[in-house]
Amino acid sequence: MKLTWIAFSGLALSLGTGGFVIATASSAQPAPSSSDFIQDHDRDGGWDAPPGEFREIQRQGFHDGIEGARKDFDNHRPPNVNNREEFRHPRVSASARDDYREGFRRGYDAAMRHLNGPQ
Repeated sequence: MKLTWIAFSGLALSLGTGGFVIATASSAQPAPSSSDFIQDHDRDGGWDAPPGEFREIQRQGFHDGIEGARKDFDNHRPPNVNNREEFRHPRVSASARDDYREGFRRGYDAAMRHLNGPQ
């Protein structure tokens, strides 16, 4: 009787431990999101830095373009800068719209290249 109890205990312990190892291994690391990629800018040479010649409104557009690309990437939308409301109807003065859109487009394109990786 004792031998059966010991064998049963050993079997139960080995099955329980196996399930724990599998559960631990499968939940080890979550899938990366776009913000994980965007935060890697220090390792990638500053891909998310606007060009030095940009004026302030272009810099704002560049950063907004990166954010728009990140949202499209996270929501599995096709990459198309023209689908972004911020690009079509920027909240800047009429005289600054072209500069803002130029910056936005360049930021959006840079982020999509970075997020999609080498093709």
